[in-house]
Amino acid sequence: MEDFNRFDEQQLRQTKEKLIVRYEEFKSRSISLDMTRGKPCPEQLDLAMGLFDCVDAGHFTAEDGTDCRNYGGLDGLPEAKGLFAKLMDVGTDEIIIGGNSSLNMMHDAFMRAMVNGVTEDSPPWKLQPKVKFLCPSPGYDRHFFVCQYLGIEMITIAMNADGPDMDTVESLVAKDDSIKGIWCVPKYSNPTGAVYSDSVVERLANMPTKADDFLIFWDNAYVVHHLGEKPAGLDNILAACKRAGHPDRVLIFGSTSKISFASAGLAMMAGSKANMDRARKQMSFQTIGPDKLNQVRHVRFFKNMAGIEDHMKKHAAILKPKFDAVQEALETALAGKNIADWSQPEGGYFVSVDTLEGCAQPVVQLAAEAGVKLTPAGSTFPYMQDPLNRNIRLAPSFPPLADIRLAMELVGICIQLASIDKLLAKIE
Repeated sequence: MEDFNRFDEQQLRQTKEKLIVRYEEFKSRSISLDMTRGKPCPEQLDLAMGLFDCVDAGHFTAEDGTDCRNYGGLDGLPEAKGLFAKLMDVGTDEIIIGGNSSLNMMHDAFMRAMVNGVTEDSPPWKLQPKVKFLCPSPGYDRHFFVCQYLGIEMITIAMNADGPDMDTVESLVAKDDSIKGIWCVPKYSNPTGAVYSDSVVERLANMPTKADDFLIFWDNAYVVHHLGEKPAGLDNILAACKRAGHPDRVLIFGSTSKISFASAGLAMMAGSKANMDRARKQMSFQTIGPDKLNQVRHVRFFKNMAGIEDHMKKHAAILKPKFDAVQEALETALAGKNIADWSQPEGGYFVSVDTLEGCAQPVVQLAAEAGVKLTPAGSTFPYMQDPLNRNIRLAPSFPPLADIRLAMELVGICIQLASIDKLLAKIE
C-alpha cells in the first residue's frame, strides 16, 4: 500500500477514477444496511430465550417468600441484588436493581441532583448559577443528550488509550466549582474500546475538586462484554474512592441489555451505602417497585456469575467474527495509506475510526447514498460537534456477517474517496 499523501495530483485523480467505478457498482446494487446503533443481533437475543421458561403459573415466588406479582421491592429482590452486586463488584447494600434501562437510571440520578442536590447539605444543581460536565470524547451520544436536555454545559475532554486526559481533568476540576461531574465508560469504552488504566481510576478517585458535590457517572455497560479469551481488567472505582476518602464520589451503572434482552433486561445503579440510601428514599416517591418477575427470571436463568460469564462467551462467539471482518476490511482498504486510524477493541460493541480532518461527514454521506447508514458524524462529541470532523463510530453487532463485509468494503471506498478529495483540495 502506498501513502496517499505522497501521491501527486495525477496519481490521486487516477486512483479516484478507479474508486468511483467501484462506488457506482455499490450504488447500482440498491443495498440497504444499517450500522448506526450497537444493537444485539437476533442470534444474540436467541441465547436468552430460556428466560421465558424461568417463571410460570406455579413459580413466581422469590427466595424470601415475596410474591413477585405484587407491589413492593423498591430496590430489588435480595437474590437479584446478590447476583448483580457481584457483576458490579459492590456490596449487596450498595446496589439498586431498577427496570430495564440503565440510561433511565442515569437520567433519574441527574434529575435528583438537579432538584434535590447531591447531598443533604449541597444546593440543588438547578439553583446554582452554572452546571458543567466533563465529557471524554469520542464518547456515548446518549450521555451527552442527557446533559443537553437538562441545560448542563458540556466540556470536551480528549480520550487517550487508557482513559480521559487526566492532566486536563485534574486541572479543570481543581479550579471550577461549577464542574459537577464527568461521564465515564471505563471498560471497552463507547466507541474507542479504551479500558481505563489503574492510574486513571486512582486519579479520578483522588483528585481534589473545587465542587463538593462532584460526581463520577461510571457507566460500566460492557463489564463482561469481552471478545477474546483474556478479559481486560478494570480497577474497582468504588473501592478506589473509599481509599481516597471520597466514598460518595461515584455512581456506577450497568445493565443486562446486551447480556439478555435489550428491551427487557435489568438495569442497576451502585455506589456507597449513603448514596444508595438517599436514592432509595427519593425513589420511594417515584415508584412502588420494579418488575420483580423479571428479576426472578434473570436470577434463575443465570444462577451465578459463572452462568453470566459462560453466557457471554456465546455472545463473543457471535460477535468476534463480525469485529474481525471490520478489522480485515479496514486493513485491506486503508493500511499504509496514511488516511485513517482505527481502534482494535478487545470487547464492547464499537470500532472507532479517525479519518483525515474534515472527512467524517463526507464519508458518512457517501456511504448513505450507496445504501449503508452509519452513525451521524459528530455524534461521539458533545452537541454533535466533532471539532475536527474526523471520528466515525462503526457498530457491527446487528447486521449479518456477510452484510458487514459488504458494508465495510463500501466504507473503505468512501474513506478513500473523501481523503483524495481532501488531498486534491490542498493541491488546488
